[in-house]
Amino acid sequence: MEAIIYVMIFFIGIYFGSFFTLAVYRIPKGENITYKHSYCPNCNHKLGILDLVPVFSYLFLGAKCRYCKQKIRPRYFLLEILSGISFVLFAISFNINFLNIEIHKIVLLGLGILYFSALVIIAGIDKEKREIQKSVLFYGLFVSVIYMIYSCTINYNNVYAYVIYLAFIVALLILDNYFLKRKLKESYLTQLLILLVIMVIFSTEYVIIYTIILTLLSIGISILIEKIKNHKPTVKIDNKQIKVPFAFYICVSNIIVIIITNFMYYFKLV
Repeated sequence: MEAIIYVMIFFIGIYFGSFFTLAVYRIPKGENITYKHSYCPNCNHKLGILDLVPVFSYLFLGAKCRYCKQKIRPRYFLLEILSGISFVLFAISFNINFLNIEIHKIVLLGLGILYFSALVIIAGIDKEKREIQKSVLFYGLFVSVIYMIYSCTINYNNVYAYVIYLAFIVALLILDNYFLKRKLKESYLTQLLILLVIMVIFSTEYVIIYTIILTLLSIGISILIEKIKNHKPTVKIDNKQIKVPFAFYICVSNIIVIIITNFMYYFKLV
């Protein structure tokens, strides 16, 4: 029974992964991500139902567009697979007994999936464009606020901390909208700080500490690899000069740390 449920969660995950690739491509271009029909970015031909089955369409079509025969980037396939695996691991990490379901865990699982969606899209866009889309950032903030409200109904002691976090986000938004825009079109650093506070709201302070450590390790390894390849990556935080996608690394790190800490908590490994 549980195996069947996890297989279903995997398929849900790969469909989410397909949506993530669409969102990462369309949001920076200002295109609709819900109503506009899927199309090939090379020949603009509308895709049929059989072209839109995550993972399987990529394999059956030989990693090529059915219409123009242009090769499909493997990142689409990888993101769909990784999304499916992540969804399954996240579900398993709650140690849910599907014969005796706890509503609390199901709510956290649903909110976690919505939260992960924001992180994956932010990470994907930052990896491609070196920018953080405010619309996705606000979506992540909305999910975190919903989580905050739900959490406060269970533990009232968290209220004061959440108020401080929200006040900090408001201050950063005011700083970004009314002061920094006079000199810069967008402030990557300010948006990165907002993203960190959103993560603190949804997860906990110690999870963010581990997330930052993993992020720094990942960036350090990537820079080392670049140096080995005789490249000189620019890490200066300035418009159009950002070579290291900080938001990408921190989002991926946060997802990994949340899943690991969930396993440690719900399986009583600590």
